[in-house]
Amino acid sequence: MSAEKELNYRAGLTAALDAGFAVLQAGGSSVDAVMRSVMVLEDNPLFNAGRGSVFTLDGQNELDAAIMNGSTLEAGAVCGVTHVRNPIELARTVMEHSEYVMLSGAGAEEFALSRGLALVPRSYFHTPERWQQLERIRSGDAGLSALTISHVGTVGAVARDGNGRLAAATSTGGMTGKRYNRIGDSPIIGAGTYADDRSCAVSATGHGEVFIRAAVAHDICSRMRFGGRTLRQAVREVVLEELPALHGEGGTIAIDWHGEIEMEFNSEGMFRGSRRAGEEARTAIYRP
Repeated sequence: MSAEKELNYRAGLTAALDAGFAVLQAGGSSVDAVMRSVMVLEDNPLFNAGRGSVFTLDGQNELDAAIMNGSTLEAGAVCGVTHVRNPIELARTVMEHSEYVMLSGAGAEEFALSRGLALVPRSYFHTPERWQQLERIRSGDAGLSALTISHVGTVGAVARDGNGRLAAATSTGGMTGKRYNRIGDSPIIGAGTYADDRSCAVSATGHGEVFIRAAVAHDICSRMRFGGRTLRQAVREVVLEELPALHGEGGTIAIDWHGEIEMEFNSEGMFRGSRRAGEEARTAIYRP
């Protein structure tokens, strides 16, 4: 990518980190922090979530999101929504104000209206760059695969607050050219999103079908809780061994109850960043 575009991506990551960190500094919970960070990314058209979401093959935007509270194991998720500006906000509303974990499509949007969340027209999500990507898919561009980095993506956040509580949040527009109301791993608790104060909080990005089959986020937590692994060991085993064995490309961000952070991937790069108390935000795209 151009140097200017890289700077814009890093600025977007930093803005999200700063927003979540401000919540924690003010004494907010980890759930508050991850939701705020993800909302900033959903509002940034550079990222494949919210306003920057990719298009389905028939030219629509279908959005998925999930959030999980590691101290209570409560979780909320939405999938296939088409009029919700910030799907992560609706996912949290499902978690806190319904008896369900996951709502989809029109039902999710009906619930959003019942809770006072404003909906937006579909045109809100339309960005020229994403439309051009869809046109390349439709034209049968032989240089593209289902995992072309510019045509997929997810935003996510994990956090530990001042009380040691963990949370994870994930949001995505899915894969460019997806069909049949396809749902990936992002809104599936245990696949793309999981948090448990007894181990860690994880948000994943990559080839969703494989992440679902491998139950990636829960597997990392379980290796720590039941297998005695450190966060680094658990993350590297899953991302660098289990996923490649299934031909799965992608990565995860994770934080444990000690505040240790791991951001690992088996792809060419992964947009990522972190911020700790007393430090400035750090961002990266490729390997050092």
